[in-house]
Amino acid sequence: MFLLLPFDSLVVNLLGISITVLFTLLLVFIIVPAIFGVSFGIRKVYMKTLLKIFQWATLRIERGAKEKNHPLYKPYVNGIIAKEPTSLEEEIKEIRRSGSGKVLDTPEFELSDIFYFCRKGIETIMDDEVTKRFSAEELESWNLLSRTNYNFQYISLRLTVLWGLGVLIRYCFLLPLRIALAFTGISLLVTGTTVVGYLPNGRCKDFLSKHVHLMCYRICVRALTAIITYHDRENRPRNGGICVANHTSPIDVIILASDGYYAMVGQIHGGLMGVIQRAMVKACPHVWFERSEVKDRHLVARRLTEHVQDKSKLPILIFPEGTCINNTSVMMFKKGSFEIGATVYPVAIKYDPQFGDAFWNSSKYGMVTYLLRMMTSWAIVCSVWYLPPMTRQPEEDAVQFANRVKSAIARQGGLVDLLWDGGLKREKVKDAFKEEQQKLYSKMIVGSHEDRSRS
Repeated sequence: MFLLLPFDSLVVNLLGISITVLFTLLLVFIIVPAIFGVSFGIRKVYMKTLLKIFQWATLRIERGAKEKNHPLYKPYVNGIIAKEPTSLEEEIKEIRRSGSGKVLDTPEFELSDIFYFCRKGIETIMDDEVTKRFSAEELESWNLLSRTNYNFQYISLRLTVLWGLGVLIRYCFLLPLRIALAFTGISLLVTGTTVVGYLPNGRCKDFLSKHVHLMCYRICVRALTAIITYHDRENRPRNGGICVANHTSPIDVIILASDGYYAMVGQIHGGLMGVIQRAMVKACPHVWFERSEVKDRHLVARRLTEHVQDKSKLPILIFPEGTCINNTSVMMFKKGSFEIGATVYPVAIKYDPQFGDAFWNSSKYGMVTYLLRMMTSWAIVCSVWYLPPMTRQPEEDAVQFANRVKSAIARQGGLVDLLWDGGLKREKVKDAFKEEQQKLYSKMIVGSHEDRSRS
């Protein structure tokens, strides 16, 4: 037993040295640069290396598939049916023309009209614009994370070894490192905001609050190995305004807050999230609501209006879609944020899915599972565009203003602009959408009120 003591002492010493070296590297190369907002370029070198590995793996898979006569992988496409932007009336007239050989402008029901609605129903089932926005994007190449396509099967020993090596790196090296960074960032956020909260209101408190938030968010960004490219920073949101962005993931908040100062809006939670919220609100005027208050639209609007009217307060960060979309499109913006009358600062966020899928499918994964998936991915790579500020025009209502802002975000981010409500992720289609189609057809058959008055 005593003979083992020197060996045990050696193991303990080596373990202690390893932990000391690890935390020293963590402090020097990650935490300190995060505090001062600088980068040594290590993450970009890491990203370029991954791209070369992915390219080689994809070429090897394609060559192996050809050798074994397997069908090659076909890239994912957004739609499978070619659709022309035509109106209901035009399409029904075309159906009538093809059936009878002549144009029937007579406002009356034709049996052939049924085919229009049958075709539309089948198209919607086969090419659902809504459901596919809540599933992960299919990749054109293999990123060594998973085999998302049945054609990605065993090709060679080298590919299998490479995939196994990737698993070891992601789970045995990157995951512990990222958990340590996340714990450090959250601990500093709670401690720093709590201490700053005891200071008297003034410039000193505002200065320290902003930089504590910024420092901690930057550490959390590095916990995800996030590589972010910010464009047009001169358009960053200013005090007294509202920042609106498309929503893909809960980490959207960290992505934006690591480059600017924002007041958060949300429901009060319990547990760890509640602790963080209570600490943050001591140092900065965030807008938190009780569960019962969230459903009161007038109360929410009043609180937001009071916040933006104070030009000394930080801009509010809001995601008007109300749910996470898979970063291929932008869905309907809720009008509440656009009724206030404040200046709106649109922001477009676009993730690169080949390094890791940032989309949170909340109906499939819980928060813990989602964060584990994020921390075991290769990296989170995205681009952020700050668009010029927009204000509501005199002739616009809140819905039109929201749609104009949404279209600008979709256009800049290269996303599909959809009119559907993201709430369809969990709810059925509202009767109003069905009634709208019924009214259009009814108007074509019986004419408008003015037409009937003339007759």
